[in-house]
Amino acid sequence: MKKLSIIFIITLFIFSCQTDEISKVKLNDFSKLFTVSKDNVQEIVKTSEFTNLMEYLQYDITVYTITYNTIYQGKNVIASGLVAFPETEKGMPMLNFNHGTTSLHADAPTVDLLQYSFFSNAASAGYILVIPDYLGFGSSEDIVHPYYRSDITGQTVVDMLIATKELAKIEGYNYNGDVFLSGYSEGGFATMAAHYNIEKNNYSNLNIVASAPAAGGYDITGMLNYLLSLETYHVPYYIAYVAIGYKTSYDWDISLNTIFNEPYASKIPEYYNGKFSGSQINEVLNDTISILFKEKFIDETFSNDEFSIFVDALEENSLDSWTPKNKMIMYHGSSDITVPYQNSVDSYNSILSRLSDKSIVEFITLDGKDHSSGSLPYILDIFDKFNSLK
Repeated sequence: MKKLSIIFIITLFIFSCQTDEISKVKLNDFSKLFTVSKDNVQEIVKTSEFTNLMEYLQYDITVYTITYNTIYQGKNVIASGLVAFPETEKGMPMLNFNHGTTSLHADAPTVDLLQYSFFSNAASAGYILVIPDYLGFGSSEDIVHPYYRSDITGQTVVDMLIATKELAKIEGYNYNGDVFLSGYSEGGFATMAAHYNIEKNNYSNLNIVASAPAAGGYDITGMLNYLLSLETYHVPYYIAYVAIGYKTSYDWDISLNTIFNEPYASKIPEYYNGKFSGSQINEVLNDTISILFKEKFIDETFSNDEFSIFVDALEENSLDSWTPKNKMIMYHGSSDITVPYQNSVDSYNSILSRLSDKSIVEFITLDGKDHSSGSLPYILDIFDKFNSLK
């Protein structure tokens, strides 16, 4: 009997250790920030431009920051993000929201809590809300953000979903296994990248009900063609962001002056360190395409092997040539020239052509909306769409 008791205790200890390891495969650490009552959530939303969402707000919410394990350049790194839980015993789906482009470390969701604590109110509508910082921000701000890397971005988002699933179990929240994905601008690209990643890898208990990518540049090669066709582009910092993000994340031993004229080629690495806003970087760069880019790059981008490594990377990270299995609702403003509307239309048509069931993908045009004004009607509409699919 004594031996049996010892064996039972050892077995129980081993099982407990294994359970702990399983429950924190991705989750590294977490911190509970605050709880907000349903009444306070409703008061906050009532005085905002999101008053149409009032009917969905049902629960108190509790907000956390988390750190979690993900992969960058083949090594484990610690990423971070914001999570909000609805206070209920009912089983709830996850709602992932991916934010748009920023170059400032201060704009990370876990840092800019004033803005993102407002977004966390969405959990009151009955979702476990998941907002990644992305690599290059929050706990990983020593990394240059791998801007428009679909493989890295998709994995970063998915790993946070898994970490949130583990946190829910630890903190006693009831996650029901379903996932909704959403995001605007770069966040739209991140949303589609995460959708692709989940379906490709078939993760346990991450069941995509629907994704809603909005205003992203999914065909990155097409984006480059668009930019090179212009005389001027009003957000040159986006262009340089892709270049420095690719050079750093792929660890390329090539100089930026292969693509950019001086003094811009030398200035770019100095300004993508998290201390400068997009508008500040725009002022340092030049919005005239022929001045910003090397003439040789403009003329020979797709014909000269000197640029093939860059062009191949754009194609590799584009998301216009896959076949989704679960519902995807694409949104884009018809007057968007920042991330052109036509890029989404072309990507939609390319994806649609691969589908036998055309109803899987839907395209919603935000009539007359540009890159800035399209975000509000998008957010209001996805709550209606997602709620109907719960």
